[in-house]
Amino acid sequence: MKDTEIKTSVRNRYAEVAKKDSGAGCCSPAPAQQSFGCSGGGNVRETGKSIGYTDADLNAVPDGANLGLGCGNPVALASLKKGETVLDLGSGAGFDCFLAAQRVGENGKVIGVDMTPEMIDKARANARKSPYKNVEFRLGEIENLPAADGSIDAIISNCVINLAPDKNRVFAEAYRVLKPGGRIMVSDLVLTKALPEKIKNSIEAYVGCIAGASIESEYIGAIKAAGFKYVKIVSEAVFPIESIVSEPLAVDIMNSLNETPEKMRELARTVKSVKVSAVK
Repeated sequence: MKDTEIKTSVRNRYAEVAKKDSGAGCCSPAPAQQSFGCSGGGNVRETGKSIGYTDADLNAVPDGANLGLGCGNPVALASLKKGETVLDLGSGAGFDCFLAAQRVGENGKVIGVDMTPEMIDKARANARKSPYKNVEFRLGEIENLPAADGSIDAIISNCVINLAPDKNRVFAEAYRVLKPGGRIMVSDLVLTKALPEKIKNSIEAYVGCIAGASIESEYIGAIKAAGFKYVKIVSEAVFPIESIVSEPLAVDIMNSLNETPEKMRELARTVKSVKVSAVK
């Protein structure tokens, strides 16, 4: 697959999510089964709680900011301080940005970057109806961040970097925009072993957060190659998506690849959710 084809497919998928105003994108858990799946849906509040957000977090954001996406809570682990400038890679409708804004206070600033115009429009609309005046949203790709060198104190990201075709470039850009001593805290998906070629070459599997995921050691290697120090896996968990085989996106993947539910369950067991931190 060409990078342009991947980006177009991912952008189109998340444009649909933004328009539907519900968690219908990658990386969100299906709360009824307390397991993860890439088609999302269900009760987005319970979805948020199942991946680490508190009731206080969920009550602190404007309606429409929580789309039930993500695979963790990077804000809770980012140790954000008053007055800091924070950048969210793949900010969606602004959920993590609004939580970060609360933590950095009125003297701090939060910048959300997303490549989907519909998501940016939605996030800006959410910002207008929120009490947070220290948040802004910029249209752009995380491989080419619309931010100045050395201008950011902390970078967060929630289940988005796995969707980027060039992860080395993403982390190089993150390193560029961070101040010396700046840090990253990302929640993402990684693999325990390589995927079959037909999975890796499937657009359906890519937008479903499967085909774009890297081997864990390669993911960590990309962070180190960018120049980061103190790279640490803060936590990890097997991504329990056995129930994905009954979900619409999984059915699309199975149909496009001519795979059985049993094969998809086997594939699911190679996926992990990780939280990673590092320092410039």
